[in-house]
Amino acid sequence: MSRKSFGLIVLILMTAAMSITAPAALSKEPASVPTTTVNIKISVPDLKILLTPLTQSELAVEVDAWQRLVKDKVTEISRLQIQSKTVEGEEKQKILDQLTRLREERTALIDRFNAVLRELNAKGGDVATYEKYVKAVSGIDISSDDALSSWSAVRGWLTSKEGGIRWIFNIVKFILILLAFMIIANIVGAMARKSLTRASLSALLKDFIVNTTQKVVFILGLIIALSMLEVNIGPLLAGLGVIGFVVGFALQNTLSNFAAGFMILLYRPYDIGNFVTAGGVTGTVDSMNLVSTTIKTPDNQSLIVPNGQIWGDVITNVTGNATRRVDLVFGIGYDDDIAKAQKVLEDIVDGHNLVLKNPAYVIKVHELADSSVNFICRPWVRTGDYWTVYWDITRAVKERFDAEGIGIPYPQRDVHVYQMTE
Repeated sequence: MSRKSFGLIVLILMTAAMSITAPAALSKEPASVPTTTVNIKISVPDLKILLTPLTQSELAVEVDAWQRLVKDKVTEISRLQIQSKTVEGEEKQKILDQLTRLREERTALIDRFNAVLRELNAKGGDVATYEKYVKAVSGIDISSDDALSSWSAVRGWLTSKEGGIRWIFNIVKFILILLAFMIIANIVGAMARKSLTRASLSALLKDFIVNTTQKVVFILGLIIALSMLEVNIGPLLAGLGVIGFVVGFALQNTLSNFAAGFMILLYRPYDIGNFVTAGGVTGTVDSMNLVSTTIKTPDNQSLIVPNGQIWGDVITNVTGNATRRVDLVFGIGYDDDIAKAQKVLEDIVDGHNLVLKNPAYVIKVHELADSSVNFICRPWVRTGDYWTVYWDITRAVKERFDAEGIGIPYPQRDVHVYQMTE
């Protein structure tokens, strides 16, 4: 084979090899480059905006880049800490001041690193290892061997914009937001109460709506205020859901009271101010929540009755209607004039200004008892006038019967004595 032919064959083989490897080289994607670390002093809100469109794989690159920055800063701090132990005087103080500045820069980097971690976690990435690293390299090292360095670190943190000053502002914002939402909750509650004034709802339901509205607004404010303390609200809300399930399972009886409370609010068997017999208790309804009802007895005792006990028993609402019938019974002797007694009772009832004309009263001979002829006297009155009319008519009947010579018999027994004769 000639040289010329051999060279031609080698050239053909090299061309074929290059044609095979070139597409593979072209198809290989270049390594991803982090984009958010170009400006390491970028504000956290702006960083969050930059992170929003990134995919999970892209975020993983950003996380590694920010971790390297944190690691470099922590390494620099560690070296200076070792160096500070070998010097004294002004030189040591200079190193301590430099450490304060570096710790502030480390805190700023960690804030941005955490922002990237939260975004990666939200998009399904595993951040557990990174979070452990952040926890390990954060904070201030306090050593009893070097009191000056420890005090300098604490003082530096307290006076740092990324340390004590930052947390003072966070706490102030937390308190101000809580106070603001407390005021807003009261305003919203007042507006809700005013808007419900003309609604045909019970006072219990109105109070429940107003109180619930106020609490929802305050809880919203509390969540916003916690974010000022740099608390991650997402896991907190998820944890509250789990805690709610556990607490709900443990408090089954309380949940039954909740359900009964909703039923009472829905069907309105009584309202605030009503005189009721419910759950084995008699008194005036003072207040109610979803768990229990507070009832004041006539002698001014406050009784807290579970709603489940009330809803599972007979409820008697004595003052639930606008009018009531006063049931009275009066007895006269068998020798007295029935017609005269009837006329006296009618005159007394007709003459009382609190007795209603409609429905009409009823006065009838009702019973021939052992020692008396009993009349029923049943006038109708407004519910609030019940006891006034009851007491007035009872007194008037005694006085008029005495004046008219009509006797009011009392139980008596005739005793017959027989003498035995021998």
